[in-house]
Amino acid sequence: MSSSPLTFYNSLTRSLEPFVPIDPRLVRLYTCGPTVYNYQHIGNMRAFLFADTLGRVLRWKGYPTKHVINITDVGHLTSDADAGDDKMEKAAAAQAKSIWEIAAHYTAAFKEDVARLNIDPPAEWTVATDHIPQMIDFAKRIEQDCYLIDGGLYFDTTRVPDYGSLARAVSDAGESRIDPVSGKRHPQDFAIWRRSPPGEQRQMEWDSPWGKGAPGWHLECSVMSLQHLGHPFDIHTGGIDHREIHHPNEIAQNQAFCACDDTGARLWMHNNFLVDRGGKMSKSTGQFLRLQTLVDAGFHPLAYRMMCLQAHYRSELEFTWENLAAAFTRLKRLVIARDALRARDDGTLKGDAEPYLARLEEAVGDDLGTPRALPVLDELLADKRLSPATRLQALDDFDAVLGLNLTTLTRTDLRVRPVTAIVTEADIEDQLAARKDARAEKNFARSDEIRDALAAAGVEVMDGDALAWDWKLTL
Repeated sequence: MSSSPLTFYNSLTRSLEPFVPIDPRLVRLYTCGPTVYNYQHIGNMRAFLFADTLGRVLRWKGYPTKHVINITDVGHLTSDADAGDDKMEKAAAAQAKSIWEIAAHYTAAFKEDVARLNIDPPAEWTVATDHIPQMIDFAKRIEQDCYLIDGGLYFDTTRVPDYGSLARAVSDAGESRIDPVSGKRHPQDFAIWRRSPPGEQRQMEWDSPWGKGAPGWHLECSVMSLQHLGHPFDIHTGGIDHREIHHPNEIAQNQAFCACDDTGARLWMHNNFLVDRGGKMSKSTGQFLRLQTLVDAGFHPLAYRMMCLQAHYRSELEFTWENLAAAFTRLKRLVIARDALRARDDGTLKGDAEPYLARLEEAVGDDLGTPRALPVLDELLADKRLSPATRLQALDDFDAVLGLNLTTLTRTDLRVRPVTAIVTEADIEDQLAARKDARAEKNFARSDEIRDALAAAGVEVMDGDALAWDWKLTL
């Protein structure tokens, strides 16, 4: 790989900055992971696709990485600003299950979605409840910057310089999301340790110097990133919603811990929202799109990955079924083009694909410009001046960066049965065999009858295509 520089947008400075690793032998990344009280909606998953692309680009450029993603199984309240009930406790009560069962189920579901989207697993999954002693020790270290109220130990945000600089929201207006808590000195102060209410037995609670209770959500990421990556590490990622409250609070804790200006990470990077026509995706109403919803509609999970790659990670991305279908079609065309090259590949390397790789490097090196990289891939596959072997070899590089699994994905893999389908694959094959027999007997009326019956059942018959048939998408 060439020495072409990488440039990333740093949310802390609101500017593009050349990437200079702390240690080029190991770039350290931390991504705020899910709170496992429910399934993750597809808007949540955009954050992990963005972080995966970042890691892929770094590794493609020759930087080994250590990526940590946390699992929050305690401490995240129904408001991001430390108000309301613990999301995990609330979910356990609603489902009449133990909080540990809730955490195990939704953690497994999240990791399944990660695999289906071809997201490389991190070097470590860190679980909040595995780090309670470390959180208490961290809290003791910053206790001089905190104060105790009935609700627990709260951080005094006036104790650190430039609190909220990441969010650029230090006015009362910028604090509009923060609900009042009795006894807090300042609206933006946040919980380090929340006491269990008198007479209430939580499923998850621990003894501490500040009473029996549980850690604050913000404390968890500071502690786990410090333990597993050290401070400072290279890049901290998350959704843009974390930029307003959660990450400023992480930074405040980190600065109090070290008694310095170190924010914990050199670069803070955030992906923008995925929105639907009703606004930002949310689980608050109980109605949200998850990856399985897309699969149930007949879409391969990688169609959603393609949809995300078609937009810059810092751009707001609107979800529509039509947009998803267009991305799915584009993915299918890439697989068809690859198959055509493989059919003609005799192993001869002819022509130079380096200009295409240079354009790929230029695109993703400029703040992960995947929308610019995809047309370059289309041009590469269509360039008849290059032999099939040369194009297929270069395809491996594109796939390493884009993560579309183009080296192994088949058209059959992309044929996803909708849950509404009324026929089975075996039934379809039987009907196609009968249609073949009818055509051989020149019984074209019978052939058309079978084709029309399959169409009515949501099946597209594709004469002359090796795939033979596919499911129709109903949007």
